[in-house]
Amino acid sequence: MADGDLTARIERSVGAVPASDWDALAGADNPFMSHAFLTALEDSGSVGEGTGWLPLPILLEDASGTLLGAMPAYAKEHSQGEYVFDHAWADAWHRAGGRYYPKLQIAAPFTPATGPRLLMRDPAYAAPLLRVAEQLVEANGWSSAHATFVEEAQAGLFEQAGWLRREDIQFHWSNRGFASFDEFLATLASRKRKAVRKERAAAQDGVEIVHLKGDAIQPEHWDAFWLFYQDTGARKWGTPYLTREAFDLLSQRMGDKVLLILALEDGRPIAGALNFIGGEVLYGRYWGCLVDKPFLHFELCYYQAIDAAIALGLGRVEAGAQGGHKLARGYEPVATISMHFIADPGFRAAVADFLIRERDGVANDRLYLETRAPFRKG
Repeated sequence: MADGDLTARIERSVGAVPASDWDALAGADNPFMSHAFLTALEDSGSVGEGTGWLPLPILLEDASGTLLGAMPAYAKEHSQGEYVFDHAWADAWHRAGGRYYPKLQIAAPFTPATGPRLLMRDPAYAAPLLRVAEQLVEANGWSSAHATFVEEAQAGLFEQAGWLRREDIQFHWSNRGFASFDEFLATLASRKRKAVRKERAAAQDGVEIVHLKGDAIQPEHWDAFWLFYQDTGARKWGTPYLTREAFDLLSQRMGDKVLLILALEDGRPIAGALNFIGGEVLYGRYWGCLVDKPFLHFELCYYQAIDAAIALGLGRVEAGAQGGHKLARGYEPVATISMHFIADPGFRAAVADFLIRERDGVANDRLYLETRAPFRKG
């Protein structure tokens, strides 16, 4: 596609783009849009042939070949690893005699973390990037394109192009200038404060908890975490999304952005939580354990994440998808956004009607959850 002095092309991997060019657009704040993260998934075989995630990054260049815009896009053969559920849409499309897959997914694979999905030098490049995504869908006879966990600042650009907006709820912790966990704890109602203290004491009893970053994370730590990850992945998804090599590559390429929290019993890792460090956010991603210890999940994934965010001076913890149990632990409900292009006009109208009703329900749920927050009144 050419648009005046602009040319769009589709590559077969993010790795085909020089890291400096990609990262100049992606910026440094969101680790999941980085060249290092996306190519670690490619090079480890976590995405690519046979995974249902075929990389098709969309690139926008000027006449000199300078990269002006990009989108991390994938041809998807299923709806796993997205955390925005469209299985009902796929079923409806199949019942009507259509083929829902492949579809185009604009996302950080396996990562329900909000961030930019249009990587560009100027907002003016949003429209041509989205037009290419639409043309790719239409030219291949695909059903749809989906951009998941889109930051609010970019959602309007998708809406201007006619994409449909969908909302859901996550639970995030906000750092209101706390100097310590105890300062945060003081903002909770007395009953909730006591409950958190009891949970932390029970989880930490007989356990040493360590925070590891960069070169401090050794292969044996990843070997231990791989066992935790496999156990959780097998129970939640059937098959873990990431390969063992992915963790080595992530550590090698972006170790300064990785925080691995391990629980040790007699010096042996029994549980762990993997986090990524952004410019303003600590992102909790994976957790697993080999020992069923009360409240250890809450300790490693939520309370230790708060400790780490305070120590690192970060403004927020995003502890992953879903999880209403986070509310009682000081994590507050926030809206997440996905944007959708449906090629067929009739199917698009049906989805648009559904989304209006769904958004109303999500908004009401969020209002109710806000009334259940554990913070002191007044």
